[in-house]
Amino acid sequence: MEFLRPADWGEALAAKAAHPTAVPIAGGTDVMVEINFDHRRPGYLLDLNRIAELREWEVGEDAVRLGASVPYAQIMEGLHRELPGLALAPHTVASPQIRNRGSVGGNLGTASPAGDAHPALLAAGAPVEAESVRGSRLIPIDAFCTGVKRNAPAPDELIRAVHVTKAAGPQQYSKVGTRNAMVIAVCAFGLAKRFAELCAGAANPIHDVRGTASYRKHAVGIMARRALGWTWESYRRGTGRGAEGVA
Repeated sequence: MEFLRPADWGEALAAKAAHPTAVPIAGGTDVMVEINFDHRRPGYLLDLNRIAELREWEVGEDAVRLGASVPYAQIMEGLHRELPGLALAPHTVASPQIRNRGSVGGNLGTASPAGDAHPALLAAGAPVEAESVRGSRLIPIDAFCTGVKRNAPAPDELIRAVHVTKAAGPQQYSKVGTRNAMVIAVCAFGLAKRFAELCAGAANPIHDVRGTASYRKHAVGIMARRALGWTWESYRRGTGRGAEGVA
């Protein structure tokens, strides 16, 4: 097994072009397990740890451009407001040591159905930025995983970042495993709540002296958001009924 250690992104792309079968490694939380158990024996390992830009993120007006190697621990600490669903996912990912190494890029590269980041990324509709010496492209998240441990990037492409839309409302994450923490998911679920927006979009109100059509659509969205919140609180408390109120 040969170890490739590029100093920057350009060198990484050149190395991947020259050795398309090279397996990228940053945190190593998935790749090294497979190698240690002799489930995988790649001819080349492509170490991306020297590439600082992969561990950075940019918060834009509508989305966060998240570098492929940003560790889960930093997402939990620094992006819990912008990306609450994605920040919730790592809470049950293995140990603190693994959360300091594992990343969204690693989840995407491994393309395991147990990947904790996948539900949150799918719920947010987050495209993945892949790049090669030929150029870069955005791959829709729902087309990224093509099967169990198979994904869409070409052999000469590397995952550079993922573009995650900032939360416009509450987001949640849950998973089922053999215990509550430090466990690989049996199944997982992510929710980015666009309920109010969808309800308002489905409404086709009239326009009369009591209110405009645009006001009514806006009000429907507010009531939908409140009603969903009341329902969730009722379920959480186990009271069987929601809060009473008027819009």
